[in-house]
Amino acid sequence: MSAGTAGHVARSTVRPNSETIRRTPMRTFLRTDDGVTIDSVYEPGSAVYDASRSPSGDPVFVVAHGFTGDVDKPHVRRVAEALAPYGAVVTFSFRGHGASGGRSTVGDREVLDLAAAVAWAREQGHARVVTVGFSMGGSVVLRHAALYGSGRSEGSPGDSGGSERERREQRAQARTDAVVSVSAPARWYYRGTAPMRKLHWLVTRPEGRLVGRYGLRTRIQNGGWDPVPLSPVEAVPHIAPTPLLIVHGDRDGYFPVDHPRMLADAAAGHAELWLEPGMGHAEHAATDDLLARIGRWGGSQDS
Repeated sequence: MSAGTAGHVARSTVRPNSETIRRTPMRTFLRTDDGVTIDSVYEPGSAVYDASRSPSGDPVFVVAHGFTGDVDKPHVRRVAEALAPYGAVVTFSFRGHGASGGRSTVGDREVLDLAAAVAWAREQGHARVVTVGFSMGGSVVLRHAALYGSGRSEGSPGDSGGSERERREQRAQARTDAVVSVSAPARWYYRGTAPMRKLHWLVTRPEGRLVGRYGLRTRIQNGGWDPVPLSPVEAVPHIAPTPLLIVHGDRDGYFPVDHPRMLADAAAGHAELWLEPGMGHAEHAATDDLLARIGRWGGSQDS
């Protein structure tokens, strides 16, 4: 996995003279393996660190937002702020969202966007990466962990030539050490709730895509998946031994509770499942207390 030259441009050559520092936030555009530019932000977290100490022992949370979100949306910023006491945070806009390039494939090629963000997080010196995804992003973190982890061997969507050793090194740089999937679907093409029927109209109809582009700042790819990507429930068995947390609200208006239960069952005892009483869907419904618990869970997972 290559994040292009953007990560090198963002690095500072200034050496602090003080005994303690706050690592500097950075914003840049990453380049995915299929050539899409991804608007990305690295924030060092809220703690003050010893200037002589490497960040390698500190976790970094890579946040994968839901459909129609982006790095500047208030609900994405709130998630980043809530996780900051527990480690550094990388946020980014998926393809087709905000200032990122390309068009949204609604969870398919977005795995490459997440892989670029994870690789960039490791470039900042962090040995432990925790991916945290919401709704569409929740499905992406599951598929990413399966495709770039140790449980699946046929390669990642970004493999594009080179030796087998080079491909292994790319996947290692882009892999995650722990996964949190919030409000994710278990299966594709679900239309069992009114919000999901509206979302399918938005994605599949020309007038819906116009609403997405001009009303929601989301540019959506025309045409269906070919081939259909690995579904979240098919991906989950390949995530082990990477720690996995599945979080879902019992009042989720998009995906009822059979979705997280299917995901947990597919994990065959490997995953933790938190069914949150009274919680609705994704970032907007995640309370500060829940985000803090996610931060503590992610920070406690050993690499």
